[in-house]
Amino acid sequence: MRVKSLRVQRLPAGLARIVRLFDGVDEDGRRERLLALAETADRYSPESGVRYAVEDLRHDPECSDEVGVYVAREEGGRIRVRMRLGPGVQTLTRALAVVLCRGLDGASAAEVAALGREFIDIIVGGPLMLRRSQTVYYVLGRVQEAVRSL
Repeated sequence: MRVKSLRVQRLPAGLARIVRLFDGVDEDGRRERLLALAETADRYSPESGVRYAVEDLRHDPECSDEVGVYVAREEGGRIRVRMRLGPGVQTLTRALAVVLCRGLDGASAAEVAALGREFIDIIVGGPLMLRRSQTVYYVLGRVQEAVRSL
């Protein structure tokens, strides 16, 4: 199991659960799970009535469309991550946006800031080499930047 090498105990609990769901899954199963996640991306749009400490909507050269990163600090210093994704955002980026929103909900800012990229490689089945796929790493970096600014 590759997850052990990642030291899952160092990941926020929600993210560790998601990583475990992907670890050891064959390529077809991985693709099916990623597609299913991507289809739920709209559920993780910013919620009305929630005050977000960071609201960062931009269209950077690294992205195929606008990606908005929204971070709220909740009671006890825990964070909530939401994303607004433009219609041109790739399926893989949509799926990993859901992973970040679900996996980082309730995490501490320190946990998010300390994340490496290895969990993404486990979820997608290897390092992302194509430039357009690397948007996923870029979005993780934007979330971490937002959390550090809190």
